[in-house]
Order: sequence, then structure tokens, then C-alpha cells
Amino acid sequence: MTDQSLDGPLLGPAEIRELAERAGIRPTKTLGQNFVIDPNTIRRIVATAHLTSDDHVLEVGPGLGSLTLGLLAASSAVTAVEIDPPLVAQLPETVERFYPEAASRLTVVQHDAARVTDLPGATPPTALVANLPYNVAVPVLLHILETFPTVRHGLVMVQDEVADRLAAGPGSRVYGVPSVKANWYAEVSKAGVIGKNVFWPAPKIASGLVRFERRDPPADETLRKEVFAVIDAAFAQRRKTLRAALSGWAGSGARAEQILRAAGIEPGERGEKLDVKAFARIARAAATVPDPPTQPQAEQPTPVTRETQAEPATEHHE
Repeated sequence: MTDQSLDGPLLGPAEIRELAERAGIRPTKTLGQNFVIDPNTIRRIVATAHLTSDDHVLEVGPGLGSLTLGLLAASSAVTAVEIDPPLVAQLPETVERFYPEAASRLTVVQHDAARVTDLPGATPPTALVANLPYNVAVPVLLHILETFPTVRHGLVMVQDEVADRLAAGPGSRVYGVPSVKANWYAEVSKAGVIGKNVFWPAPKIASGLVRFERRDPPADETLRKEVFAVIDAAFAQRRKTLRAALSGWAGSGARAEQILRAAGIEPGERGEKLDVKAFARIARAAATVPDPPTQPQAEQPTPVTRETQAEPATEHHE
């Protein structure tokens, strides 16, 4: 049954299945579709997102609109980015039917959220709230944080294991590339676990809520790509020391060691022990350490001809 309360109308299992049938939609694994069918879970997500009536929410993957309705009740506007055409067509109809007074505050954009670079409307989004498909959760989150700096805070629901990785700190067993890159943009924390049975179809594993609050990056934005390159290299082979792991990125093990020492980091340390500020110091220090000298190309042997046959051979020492 549709739940009508102070926070607006919410959808239950019957409405979700009826909407899916009306739109000819069957959830697909390819698009990572698992629709929330429990109104209490929607209330919990919206409350945990800490939205205000001034927030313009960016929702990724709105699906059949169960979360969209809750977000419209708690914010000034919602821009929903959806890749599946039938869902794009269905969402405005759902809001018009169940929450008509909020229909004018919804904008639906058909696009891949991992590639969208521009959104319609004069007011930019200030918050991200999304039930992210498991297979693209980290790339989508990082892309949104990079592309839309007006997004100051938010809450995403992801696979529970991914939530742990995003929120992990240095030294944790699951600390890695997603943890460090997310921390370039924001303070990230885990905000709870969502069970499997609140979804249709039910996934095989639980979901986790990840909350973030944007903060100033640890270095100038122009250095971000180089910092991310250092992070990728450091975690490519976790068991290696930083001197060994960064040798390819630096051009040699010797230069990697020089860079690390210039950054105040022991070359024998491992990447999993460093926070994002330390990675930024490494990238910054790289600019102060000269590139290794280019090895001169060996001279090509002179072809033997009538003119050269009689000339004595000369040794060439590098």
C-alpha cells in the first residue's frame, strides 16, 4: 500500500510491481537494477542524507521512483539521471500520479551517470543521493564529485563491501584506491547497512550506506591527475614497497626513492599506510626531482662497403 505521511507519499511492493508491469520493465543484472520496495528504508535513507529544504538533489539511477518521491519531499528539487529509456519515460508519470504537487520540481535526464558532464536548469545540484548499481558505483561516485563541485554532501547506497572500502582509513585491510581517491574530494564515512529483502529483486548481498561531506582537496586541483596516478601505481601490487611500486611511475627505482625521501616518506613503506595528503606530497615532490637521464641510443654499425672495408675498426665506449 502507498504510504502517505508528513514526508510525502512513498511506494510499497504492490505499487513498484504495478509500475514495472505498466512500463514493461523487468529488472536486469546488466544495469544493476534492484528497486527498493520498503517505505521505511526510503525514510531511513532520506533522513541519513541530512537534506535541507534548500538542497537540489542529484539522484543517479532513480529506477521506478521509490527514492525519488522521498527526495522530492525533503528538498527543493531533484534532477534524476537514468540510462534506461523505459524508466526515463515512466518516472515523470509516477511522480505526477503519486505526488502531483512536486512534479514541477523533478527533472529527468537520460544519460550514463559515469559520463554526464552537464545538467539542465539554472540551479546546480548541491547533494547527491543515489542507489548506485553495484558494478559501477565507485566510478560514478568519483565522476560526480569531479564533475559537479557544487555537490557538497550526499549519501550513496552501494554493495556493503564497496561501502567498507570507500570508508576505510590507512592501515585497514580493505583500504585501497577507492578509499584514497574518494578522500581527495570529501570526508567519507559508513552510515549503516541495508538488508537484502527491501529490494526487488533481492540481491545476494547486503548494501551499505556511505555518507560524504566535501572538503578542500589536499593539493591544488591541477595536481589531481598526477596524485591519482601515484595512487594507482602504489596499489597496483599491494605487497611491494613504495620504492618498488612507484619505480615505473617515477622512471626508475632510484628516482622513486629520491621522490619519496623528498616527500618525507620512507621508501620501504607501503601504500596502504598512507593517507591522501601523503600521496599529494609524493606527487608534489616529483616536480623537484629531475627525470632520469635518457640513455643514448647505440650508434648503428656502418655498412661495410668498398669505401669502408679498409678502414680500421675503432672501439666505442659508452
